[in-house]
Amino acid sequence: MKKLNILAGLMMLLVMMFTACDDDISKNPTLQSPSTFKLNTPSYAATNVNLATSDSLSFTWSQPDYGFPLASEYQVEISTANKWTTSVDEASADNTGKTIADYATVGETSNICKQNVGAAIFAKALEQLNKWTTDAVPATQTVYARVKSTVKGSSVYSNIVTLTVIPYYVELKDAAPAIYYLIGGCIGDGKWSNVDASNIGGSIIPMHAIAGETYDKKTGYGKIEYTGYFPAGGEFKILKTIGDWNYGFCKGEWKDDTYVPTYRSGGDDPGNIKFDDAGYYDIIVNTADNSCTIKKYTKDVSKYTSIAIAGSENSWSATADLMKAISTFDGAENHDWVETITYKADAPSDGGCKFTADGAWTDNWGDSAFPYGTGSAGGHNILYKAGTYKVIFNDITHQYIFIAQ
Repeated sequence: MKKLNILAGLMMLLVMMFTACDDDISKNPTLQSPSTFKLNTPSYAATNVNLATSDSLSFTWSQPDYGFPLASEYQVEISTANKWTTSVDEASADNTGKTIADYATVGETSNICKQNVGAAIFAKALEQLNKWTTDAVPATQTVYARVKSTVKGSSVYSNIVTLTVIPYYVELKDAAPAIYYLIGGCIGDGKWSNVDASNIGGSIIPMHAIAGETYDKKTGYGKIEYTGYFPAGGEFKILKTIGDWNYGFCKGEWKDDTYVPTYRSGGDDPGNIKFDDAGYYDIIVNTADNSCTIKKYTKDVSKYTSIAIAGSENSWSATADLMKAISTFDGAENHDWVETITYKADAPSDGGCKFTADGAWTDNWGDSAFPYGTGSAGGHNILYKAGTYKVIFNDITHQYIFIAQ
């Protein structure tokens, strides 16, 4: 009798287990295959967007209905023909030149449902698609935009949004080094102002290309650097794109003598980078793999009261075009300088410009490279091009960048 009771109990337990498993299976989410998803129409779609004077174009969208929240890789694509058969990358791979592109991917791959695409990137993509000559750029251009979502190698596309932009001619050449930016309570004026490129030289300090480093001709990816003074407990971040807090380097940890920040690609904010010890630090970012290392800078550092841009335009005056100190926060020790300067013509073959210190030529630095480079003591003249530039100079490393305005 006891054996029968035990057997009946086991049978009831098995029935309950199978029932529970059936319930779990019915509740497990099923991966769906959506045919499209929603790209929102930007508010600026009702206007003519001037790419020459805009910083970026913002896009937002809803996640495709995969049946449950799922990590996707998103890319913004544009076309001027509303055709989507051959990308700029595919056409570039054809060395015969016979393959014609009808759409281009703009901006970076994103893991969140929004992206700010740089206006300059947008303009370059239009030039790649249309191959305008200098005097044949249209007054306005209709652009069709969509977003591609990719999960496990399978892609789905959003609806198409129509925009009207005012384009400009872009000389197609190798990409300039990709630059990241420092911002924080111990950077620049310490105000954390991250609106647009006008904040460069105020709340934002750009990193610099490294002499001798090789950069990807298409993307500009490679190693970049910043060296400066950081107060104890000062907090900052390193941003990939001005105006976007979602991508860049945040709070990390020390590993032996190296601080390794955390790369943020959307998602929660890990916090700010800060050091317990005040001093000089050297930051290296590899934009190809989004890695970053920070070490204490142990070389001797000079302190200057002024830096000037001396050159052909001001008769080589060491006091005419004085630069402004960028680091002005409480407790700052400044080693970064900014000045906006206009050159009416290209530098003459026997001219150019250099950086001078403290109103004299005792300390001066130059290099023939333009618009970015690393000056050496008594080095070559910087062979500038005609135009207006915001110039940034670091007096520790003597790295400089001329940013076209």
